[in-house]
Amino acid sequence: MERIGVVGLGLMGTALVRRLRAAGFEVKGYDVDAQKRERVVQEGAGAVASLAELAAQCTTIMLAVFNTEQVEAVVEGENGLLISRAQTGPRQTFICTSTCDPGRIAALSARIEPRADYIEMPVSGTSGQVAAGDGVGLVAGKQPAIDAVQSVLDAVCPKRQYLGAVGNGGKAKLAVNLVLGLNRGAIAEGLVFAEEMGLEPVAFLEVLRNSAAYSQVMDIKGPLMARREFQTPVSRVDQSYKDFALMLEYARALGQQLPFAEVYAELLRDCVEHGEAQWDNAAILAAIARRRGRPAGDVADY
Repeated sequence: MERIGVVGLGLMGTALVRRLRAAGFEVKGYDVDAQKRERVVQEGAGAVASLAELAAQCTTIMLAVFNTEQVEAVVEGENGLLISRAQTGPRQTFICTSTCDPGRIAALSARIEPRADYIEMPVSGTSGQVAAGDGVGLVAGKQPAIDAVQSVLDAVCPKRQYLGAVGNGGKAKLAVNLVLGLNRGAIAEGLVFAEEMGLEPVAFLEVLRNSAAYSQVMDIKGPLMARREFQTPVSRVDQSYKDFALMLEYARALGQQLPFAEVYAELLRDCVEHGEAQWDNAAILAAIARRRGRPAGDVADY
């Protein structure tokens, strides 16, 4: 079996491991959190204790870390994958599923090109959707490198869009996440409004699903919002907050205002400040519900 490495064993990394294992790949996983390494063994994968060990065992490595800084550190940091591998060894391929700064990732790809191939594949979809094979991969990079790992990409994301040069995948993911996040916010605000008017939220969600306002987000996040079930995440508040902060930073550099995104980011910050950073990002509803002009109780009272 071909051996594939996975760095970052959180929600998305675990979903990648499941997809790769189901496709018949041998998988080696690494995370700084020992408990996550232990959990991935329960998924039938192997765990390694360092990036150096992973670099020694795997030529193709998928990255599912939190942000751009972590990607840079994992790939070319002092103890990173590129430094840890002998320069005379086989060429490495990094497939990154993280949502990152497009410009910095394009620069990283150019820096490591003499020794390694970098493929962007941020994924549109929750970790649950990815595990089920329903995530959409936003692929960017050089075509020969992509062709060489076609079986890996097929295993993880049967549905993909090719976007050209490295950097374009991240740009597309930021724009997709902007629309997706605002969609979540609109659903949450509608549910809060309906409940304040006396409508039962679970029943009203079905009205929304059968209305002209329908979107797929209602199927994925709507039940969590209607039932106020945020504590078991499939995509977290802090991840969404990181993505929206990156969108706004990138937009400022372009001289473009994103007024709806600014409001949404403020709502996410409210969730973080209320200790909800690790909750599912459907908890945006909690931030909206707190804007009542009267004291709010705990989330069960919203």
